[in-house]
Amino acid sequence: MARFSACRTAPINSRQDSGRVAEEQAEALLKRHGLSLLARNWNCRGGELDLVMLDGDTVVFVEVRYRRHAAWGGALESVDARKRQRLILAAELFLQRESRWSKSPCRFDVVAFAPAQEPNWLRNAFET
Repeated sequence: MARFSACRTAPINSRQDSGRVAEEQAEALLKRHGLSLLARNWNCRGGELDLVMLDGDTVVFVEVRYRRHAAWGGALESVDARKRQRLILAAELFLQRESRWSKSPCRFDVVAFAPAQEPNWLRNAFET
């Protein structure tokens, strides 16, 4: 019987092109500000972490949001209470699996993209 890990890196497919591009742009933005990449598209049953970065000694869980239209709310507004809970659960699982980071301080950031606007990087977007 094959065993599957509860967490893995998500495959990229054509339906995710705009999200992938936004994640690449967010990663580049964060790297320009001195953060380094720990993981990209890390997911598990509880949710997905778009980017996991290191800012000094702080592990940063980054949610990247892109909205083509603001009709249903903007990109920042789309990170609602349910989404925050899924991110927290995924972050807890990441820290359990990647135990070398389990004692590090952590925060949650959101990088939001909208057409014809500069990216909006919200540091420490919500408290756990």
